[in-house]
Amino acid sequence: MLCPKSAQLGVNAMSDRTMLLFGRSTYSVPKLTKRAFQVALAVALTALASLIILALNDVLTTHSGWRQGFDLWLAFIRRSDILGTIVLTAVISIASVYRAPEPGRK
Repeated sequence: MLCPKSAQLGVNAMSDRTMLLFGRSTYSVPKLTKRAFQVALAVALTALASLIILALNDVLTTHSGWRQGFDLWLAFIRRSDILGTIVLTAVISIASVYRAPEPGRK
């Protein structure tokens, strides 16, 4: 259905916006912005998980400090193939969630 103002412009009344929940606040943002935010969040969480794994592994196996574990993680995360894999996995994961067919629809 077209609203009067959008009918004059030839634009559909349905907007390409969605709600982004951040804490207790909600923001109306374009869908692409929300997907980009979700990908960035997935990348950050993956990087954090790898930091914890690498730092703890370095501390427990070589009995060195956290600083050496952090340096090891930094060298690991700066590799372009690692970053590319993390970003590609996040993009595919987010896209597959939103492209999955809804239950009950054919």
